[in-house]
Amino acid sequence: MSSFVSGSAHSGNQTFKLASRFALRELRGGLKGFYIFIACIALGVAAIAGVTSVSRALTEGIAEEGQAILGGDLSFSIIHRQVEPDQAAFLETLGDVSRVATLRAMSRRTDTGDQALVELKAVDNAYPLYGSLDLASGQPLDEALAPKDGVWGAVVDLALLARLDVEIGDQLALGRTTVRIADVIEGEPDKLAGGMDFGPRLMISDAAIPDTGLVQPGSLVRWHYRVRMSPAPDIQDLQSVVERAKAAEPDAGWRVRSRANASPGLQRSIDRFAQFLTLVGLTALVVGGVGVANAVRSYLETKREVIASFKCLGSTGGFVFRIYLVQMLIIALIGILIGLVLGAIIPFAAGAALSSVLPVQLAASIYPAELGLGLLYGLLTALAFALWPLGRAHDVPPTALFRDIVTGGSKLPRKRYLFATAITVLVLVTIAIFLSHDKDLAVVYIGATAGAFVLLVAVARLIMSAARRLPSVRSTELRLAIANIHRPGALTPSVVLSLGLGLSLLVALALIDGNLRRELSATISDRAPSFFFVDIQSHERDAFEALLMQEAPDADMQSVPMLRGRIISLKGIPSDQFKPAEEGSEWVLRGDRGITYEKTLPENSKLAEGTWWPEDYSGKPLVSFDLESATELGLAIGDTITVNVLGREITAEIANLRDIEWQSFGINFVMVFSPNTFAGAPHANLMTLGWAEEVPTETELALLKTVSNAFPTVTSVRVKDAISQVNELVAQLAWAIRGASSITLIASVLVLAGALAAGHRSRIYDAVILKTIGATRPRLILAYGLEYAILGLVTAVFALVAGGIAAWYVITQIMGGSFVLMPVTAAGAALVALILTVGFGLIGTWRVLGEKPAPVLRNL
Repeated sequence: MSSFVSGSAHSGNQTFKLASRFALRELRGGLKGFYIFIACIALGVAAIAGVTSVSRALTEGIAEEGQAILGGDLSFSIIHRQVEPDQAAFLETLGDVSRVATLRAMSRRTDTGDQALVELKAVDNAYPLYGSLDLASGQPLDEALAPKDGVWGAVVDLALLARLDVEIGDQLALGRTTVRIADVIEGEPDKLAGGMDFGPRLMISDAAIPDTGLVQPGSLVRWHYRVRMSPAPDIQDLQSVVERAKAAEPDAGWRVRSRANASPGLQRSIDRFAQFLTLVGLTALVVGGVGVANAVRSYLETKREVIASFKCLGSTGGFVFRIYLVQMLIIALIGILIGLVLGAIIPFAAGAALSSVLPVQLAASIYPAELGLGLLYGLLTALAFALWPLGRAHDVPPTALFRDIVTGGSKLPRKRYLFATAITVLVLVTIAIFLSHDKDLAVVYIGATAGAFVLLVAVARLIMSAARRLPSVRSTELRLAIANIHRPGALTPSVVLSLGLGLSLLVALALIDGNLRRELSATISDRAPSFFFVDIQSHERDAFEALLMQEAPDADMQSVPMLRGRIISLKGIPSDQFKPAEEGSEWVLRGDRGITYEKTLPENSKLAEGTWWPEDYSGKPLVSFDLESATELGLAIGDTITVNVLGREITAEIANLRDIEWQSFGINFVMVFSPNTFAGAPHANLMTLGWAEEVPTETELALLKTVSNAFPTVTSVRVKDAISQVNELVAQLAWAIRGASSITLIASVLVLAGALAAGHRSRIYDAVILKTIGATRPRLILAYGLEYAILGLVTAVFALVAGGIAAWYVITQIMGGSFVLMPVTAAGAALVALILTVGFGLIGTWRVLGEKPAPVLRNL
């Protein structure tokens, strides 16, 4: 030891190497007191590494199956019409071509008249170019779709059999023809390329399309031309072919995709969901960081004698800091290693457990970059929360270290440790924002988390201050509980911090979910129409409207012409090169949009800027644009927009901007053109029907049956069915998010358990002294129970307020809905907080009250 003193006092050779030797010697005693530390780090790292690895596995799965998902190496899709002969000839020069038509239609039982909305898909003999369509019987697709006894064959999803109570061999009416159910689809390779489905699949041969009568001028049918190139080109060559196709056929009006971007909607969803879950994992790490700080502080309290000995023998504060920093890093690395192992296993476990649920096969593997990200986050979080308590030991003299258990000293560490903590936090935040798919969302989320963290610290201090100023109460147990809340070394900051963030996040998610469902339900009953009728041909419109007036004379009807078009350019800039002023309306530029023309201002719209054109207007094409979308895109009155409709490019000037009530679920369009724009263009009509007051379900179903039988080519969408499906999707998504977010609550529980364990030593002294002067075990249990109940209740109130504000902001400011605070959610938050704090507190207290007084009194 003399050499240590000499080395430390004279030569200053207190290096990390020597500090590491002392750190490893001290760790021979085991990891007691650090299990919560390790669990918190492991949980956060596992969440981040697992989520990013699953996201990468899904992305790789999409890339590996890109040809099958897209249906070819390239896909050319066009709305309303088929390609021109010269365009078809160009496609054939690229490789083998398969043609597929998709649309929504009504299928009906021929005996009972029961009907269902189906996603109709008509395929040619070359389908599928990649992958295989699996049928339950194993028969070839062309045999299943071939006509028998003059009736075309069809293959369907199993859900359609259940919905219409039919079986293989039964016949269904489809448009103006009848099809025979020949088989059940078990696997459809290109299903993901179609986007969201509102009904089960029904697949027929494209040769059967004319017999159905479903495809008329202006019908909402989309034609897909898939190309298989030989040999299969690489991604760079594919992009060159895409550019060549655009240059060769600039007026084709088709949307071109390659296998490199087989399912952009799914990829965006994966990226956003992964980003959210990564931020949740980071939140769990931050919550766990409180546990890290508690564990370090508690551990240093048990090492007072050792630290005092080091300093009495000539050690500097910096050397003491290095010893325990090395120990913290070693322990943190143990937790990180456990988290990385769990994170590496998660993709394989998810692939096996969710194979029947996931839309694409996971390419499960070990992804070093994603695991490295988890390691980096874990290490930075451990450092950010350990540096502060470690730094406090630098300048504290041995006498103060021994007295710290009584005084609860709160001296700040040196500036260099404060600076190191700040830099670590800054690096952590910068990495989280830089690697996010949506940086604005990351900034808001991290800012809200940091704000909630600061608020929780302030709330804890406010609770302690208020408890200190309360007048004395007569109840001894309550008086002791209040004193425990504000005394030096109180559990108040740890309990409030540990539970506050996790509960706030879960309250916010529950309120968002509840308000979305309430808004959907209220909209259905108050404002939404009962039916949308699609693809009403112009020559059928009058007869169709007359039928509705006869069957539902007291209903409200609205009818508009409807076409589909794709925005080609804005302000003369091609849409794929256009940079919106703000994020939020990029969806307007993706794919085809519904468009219409009107003489007068549509219902559910208010004129916000500009003037409406006269009813007899005959000048240059004009367009009315949605105000919110125009603002986010950076458009103003006078700007021009070019759209491709029915193969023609039409440039119109923005004449006015409308404020649209999207929540009404009525007929609304982003773009409404002046009537002269599409004079003479073939188009179908869209009609809605609704009652001022709610009518029985039987009335709606009877009308649906009558309309489907009289006009078999018109697609009828019952709004309640569509909203019900959306509600189910919202519910599933909400449960998935809440389940993933529960990681934060688990971290909160771990930190709470660690905080109570850290206060175990001081509680033993309290209990022994109080028992010595006559306190009984029931009275002490009551006092501690009251303390934990007060802290849990206050934390629940904060979680309700903070989570409510967050949910209000999301619902009203981002989604544009109305917000209602739900008392059941509030009661649930309070109950969870009380159960956790009182439950864990009393479990720990029971152990404390079991300590024998004699050994403790001898060491006082």
